[in-house]
Amino acid sequence: MILIADSGSTKTDWVLLNTQKEIVTKVNTKGLNPTVFSESDLYTTITSGKEIMKYVDDISFVYVYAAGCGTERPKKKLIALLDEIFPNANVLVKEDIYAAAYAVSNGKEGIVSILGTGSNCCYFDGKTEIVSKVPSLGYMLMDDASGNYFGRILLRDYFYKTMPKKLHDMFQEEFNLFPDDVKLNLYEKPHPNAFLAKHASFLVKHKKEAYCAQIIKRGFADFIENQITQYDRVYDLPIHFIGSISYLLQDELKTALKSFRLNAGNFIQKPIEGLVEYHKKVS
Repeated sequence: MILIADSGSTKTDWVLLNTQKEIVTKVNTKGLNPTVFSESDLYTTITSGKEIMKYVDDISFVYVYAAGCGTERPKKKLIALLDEIFPNANVLVKEDIYAAAYAVSNGKEGIVSILGTGSNCCYFDGKTEIVSKVPSLGYMLMDDASGNYFGRILLRDYFYKTMPKKLHDMFQEEFNLFPDDVKLNLYEKPHPNAFLAKHASFLVKHKKEAYCAQIIKRGFADFIENQITQYDRVYDLPIHFIGSISYLLQDELKTALKSFRLNAGNFIQKPIEGLVEYHKKVS
């Protein structure tokens, strides 16, 4: 049997295929980003998929594409856990940008970007090769135009009182904004990136407001300038996107791409279906 997982920092989509490459079960769990989750958290998350764990001895291949696996140390951490949990399986772990590339490109050359809880970008040759010009260093240094990027801006503007009063009052009504609770979530509880990202839903909901529109425009310009324009022949290739931020704000993103003379490609919210089809062909 073949187990496939696509994981961001917030959630993971799992699909189990039988030997005929038919879907046996689908499971959703928390995210598997090994840079922000402890080994015990990761173990609990992986084994929480009971519909998968009952087939644990029959699984021969495990393919996991996860945020935070762009550098060796966190990648090895996740591989070691998967080897322990699935003792009869060959385990392959790659950064989530590979899942995005396989799912969105239709087997053709292009630039592939992720805009979800975090953000990332790469060149994909349409076959197997991915080139990343910028290492993915997470929410504290990078992640332009991601959910946590937008959430951070909204929280800062709320507490600095630079958010328009109407939106300030609406934001206050929607979220728990007691300073002690915010600091607890950011500096003591796990998953601060996901905590920040949940506030981005407010931006999507009120995207027509001038204040929100300006933040969105600036965030997309930062991502395009810092990530997409790093690549050769970028003006000749389609720019594809995976993730909830790019999917829900695709009209605004297409406008931003057009202002940079770039060509919008495909927009997909979740790559898991395309990823399963990819593995049906190559596994």
